[in-house]
Amino acid sequence: MSLRSQLLKGILEGCILSIIEKETVYGYELSQKLQQFGLNDVSEGSIYPILLRLQKEGLIKGEMRASPTGPKRKYYQLTIEGEKAIAEFREEWENIQKPVDKLLNRGFNDER
Repeated sequence: MSLRSQLLKGILEGCILSIIEKETVYGYELSQKLQQFGLNDVSEGSIYPILLRLQKEGLIKGEMRASPTGPKRKYYQLTIEGEKAIAEFREEWENIQKPVDKLLNRGFNDER
């Protein structure tokens, strides 16, 4: 597994929750949105297990709706627990991002 894949695996759940927070989406649409943001190596096959887990954890709920172009689709939206989870993810991400950015971008000499 590449370094990018390992890093992405750890943050993909937060990225998915963030998209669902902004709008109700179905799986393929979610995949397309991740690609629009530059996460081109995220396959649909890796998204659906995460959606299933998030649903089991009560962070999202799925609802079958008619599709204008074919069979019904399962649309996902956040639950109240999901709203709490994405807020917690943002806080934790910020707590990790700031020190890592400092280390990677400025190095140790700028801390004086």
